[in-house]
Amino acid sequence: MTLDADLRNRIIKAVEDGFDAQTAFTQKLVQNPSLRGHEQSIQDLLFRELQGRGYKMDRFEMDRAAIEAHPGGSKFSDEHSDAPIVVGIHRPREEKGRSLILQSHLDVVPEGLHDMWSDPPFSGKIEGDWMYGRGSGDMKAGAAANLFALDALRSIGLQPAATVYVQSVVEEESTGNGALQTFLQGYTADAAFIPEPEEEMLVRANLGVLWFQVQVRGVPVHVREMGEGANAIDAAYRIVAALREIEEEWNEDKTGRPHFEEEAHPINLNIGKIEGGDWASSVPSWCNVDCRIGIYPGVSAEEAAKQITDRVKSFADSDPFLANNPPEVVFNGFYAEGYVLEEGSEAETVLGRAHEAAIGAPLESFMTAGYLDNRVYALYNQIPSLCYGPKSRNIHGIDECVSLSSVKKITTTMALFIAEWCGTEAVEG
Repeated sequence: MTLDADLRNRIIKAVEDGFDAQTAFTQKLVQNPSLRGHEQSIQDLLFRELQGRGYKMDRFEMDRAAIEAHPGGSKFSDEHSDAPIVVGIHRPREEKGRSLILQSHLDVVPEGLHDMWSDPPFSGKIEGDWMYGRGSGDMKAGAAANLFALDALRSIGLQPAATVYVQSVVEEESTGNGALQTFLQGYTADAAFIPEPEEEMLVRANLGVLWFQVQVRGVPVHVREMGEGANAIDAAYRIVAALREIEEEWNEDKTGRPHFEEEAHPINLNIGKIEGGDWASSVPSWCNVDCRIGIYPGVSAEEAAKQITDRVKSFADSDPFLANNPPEVVFNGFYAEGYVLEEGSEAETVLGRAHEAAIGAPLESFMTAGYLDNRVYALYNQIPSLCYGPKSRNIHGIDECVSLSSVKKITTTMALFIAEWCGTEAVEG
């Protein structure tokens, strides 16, 4: 049943009335430097916020064995976070509507060189329409929107007439294992909604992602006898060139793939980190190259990983030095397949109505080439998995920021969506 005009207007006003508090809470989240492995305090903060609102609470750790046994599990490394996952559970008095998962992640990527930022990376500074700080867009504004969309309903005496799980996970920026653990824990619903910074659009298709490290070993000598040694860093450059050939081939394979064939360069190989050598006057004996590459939906992580490993081996076999000193490829993070959101679900229809009421224009959809936790719900839970969120700038870059006016609009969309999707009932008392 669609919302009547009176209820719709009351919800819109409720979001407006609560937005100052929402902005302050978002700023508090941004000011917490929740880097990988350091998310415990922010997860505790979310736990207290949800508990204080009266939700039933669950908090649990990741089960490494269960994740590694699942086809959607990504690779563990020494850097894998051990912060808990937090779930706040709303139960209605009577289950009349459709249930919903509202998810966010609170881990953020490293901030980079501080002297490149206009202000400290975790300042939460507000300038005009923009809130600045690492994680402001990706995705602490969305995490706050999950709470405040529900708060808006409560402020007018309503609550969802269906079960809602408010989930806060970690490891979204490196493995996606946090979202997978919620699924393995048994949490499911009629739809999932993740308000990532997606420019007020719905994600229609999303690439999978692999993380891997190429480990090269050389022959160290004094630089004066350089011809008698073998430079591991130089050898690593040659391997990167071979990996660029895979990137080119995978991009050529876009033909016939809906949502990707019109993109100029859908598959990106990123050489994200290089470490090697010990001394400027010594030929380096080692070099490690950390890489990230996208894979098309329908291509398994295992299949893509084999192509990469085989290509590195094939190249090494043809290289005079590497043939006798073969490099090793270690997969050390994302090992995740992409997904396509099928058109025509009722959840998308409801989101379209909510978006048009809040934004004043029809809902648009697009492909995004970054990892999204929505893949867990689309591929394994097999429920409508909606990714839709605010406008942002420079996520993963310098001076990351999120548009506050856009956050207000998408929070309104979310509150309207929840009211129609879940239905409403009066708050007790």
